[in-house]
Amino acid sequence: MLTNEYLKRVYEGVEKRDGHEPEFLQAVREVFESLELVIDKHPEWEENSLLERFVEPERVVEFRVPWVDDNGKVQVNRGYRVQFNSAIGPYKGGLRFHPSVNLSVIKFLGFEQILKNSLTTLPMGGGKGGSDFDPKGKSDGEVMRFCQSFMTELYRHIGQFTDTPAGDIGVGAREIGYMFGQYKRIVDRFEGGVLTGKGIPYGGSLARTQATGFGVCYFSVEALKHLRNDSYEGKTVIVSGSGNVAQYCAQKVTAFGGKVVAMSDSKGYVYDPNGINLDVLFDIKQRRRARISVYADEVPGSEYHEGCKNIWNVKCDIAHPCASQNEMDAEGAQALVDNGCMAVFEGANMPLTPEAIEIVKSNGLLYSPGKASNAGGVATSGLEMSQNSIRMSWSFDEVDEKLHGIMKNIYKACYDASVECGRPGDLMLGANVAGFLKVANAMLAQGVV
Repeated sequence: MLTNEYLKRVYEGVEKRDGHEPEFLQAVREVFESLELVIDKHPEWEENSLLERFVEPERVVEFRVPWVDDNGKVQVNRGYRVQFNSAIGPYKGGLRFHPSVNLSVIKFLGFEQILKNSLTTLPMGGGKGGSDFDPKGKSDGEVMRFCQSFMTELYRHIGQFTDTPAGDIGVGAREIGYMFGQYKRIVDRFEGGVLTGKGIPYGGSLARTQATGFGVCYFSVEALKHLRNDSYEGKTVIVSGSGNVAQYCAQKVTAFGGKVVAMSDSKGYVYDPNGINLDVLFDIKQRRRARISVYADEVPGSEYHEGCKNIWNVKCDIAHPCASQNEMDAEGAQALVDNGCMAVFEGANMPLTPEAIEIVKSNGLLYSPGKASNAGGVATSGLEMSQNSIRMSWSFDEVDEKLHGIMKNIYKACYDASVECGRPGDLMLGANVAGFLKVANAMLAQGVV
């Protein structure tokens, strides 16, 4: 419930203008509720209409993407790039290729990205993009033709000092490679920093693939140690999803002594009481690009269950939602509480509904929002940009060490802000406030732009 008149007025304006964009409204409201505790100390925000500017993207690009499938039929998808805020650096944020993509989803992701990038302390603004194209089931040729068509429009809006996209759901090394090749062909120069998540031979960073999943665990280790005097050792863990973030989150959980017993995809989840065999999972998902149900066919003692949301009924100590937005509702959160779960650390962007967050927090579980705990991916994208700029490649261990340090600093920033707001350990509040203050100060310093 918003009580500050300025926050209420701005939110009502967003609601009136963008009422058809539920994901975006959800993201804005969460941040505004956190700002209630600090806004009275900053009358200059209202004097300069700062929040009105903050919730309005600097630029929204929407375009058609025509491409030819393997049968010679012309297909048409819709492409987006939302360049939300460049106060602290060039726009930075991934590209998502998934049927669920629409303007509301891209705006909420871009809005979250502003604060996430701010928390990394690296000079990156917030943006996001993508398309309703679904790469699943498409041949390499079809994906290439789509990516080339997508970049033929997008290229004019990006650049290493303007906007530097990366991957997200549905956009991995294959898609980034096709888009980078088309960008290079069109502009006739090797501008390595224009896209991140590139392959190692042409400017990618070691540890980038693992960064988001590893970063979730590095953040969680700090929270468990500092707020509970505890660790992953001996804990039973659920990691929803089975994409890039989930895979490497599960790998690092296992390395830290936890046991991941359940993972999922969009159709259902697998439960393995002996702990997920990551070699089998990686082969299914990375090499064969198959459904997670195959795991149960190949690993004795494991079970496959239809319905991915039911994964939260599995008993666990720690939950890592790493699939997609709003994947955990109130029912799922209550199931975790009833089964004795102690912590929920987000790996996806906004995977808990507001009702789920309320249940998790009101029952005393540790909770971190994705804008803090999954910031390792974009942080390492920033490190990739740095390597491109200085024409050098750091070792895996060097990048991983820098990532670890960044995630520890993000946790500290969130915790310190929660203390200053009078709610020690409220990491959602801390993430929103700490991320926003840096951007707000930059916006004020740069005038009305």
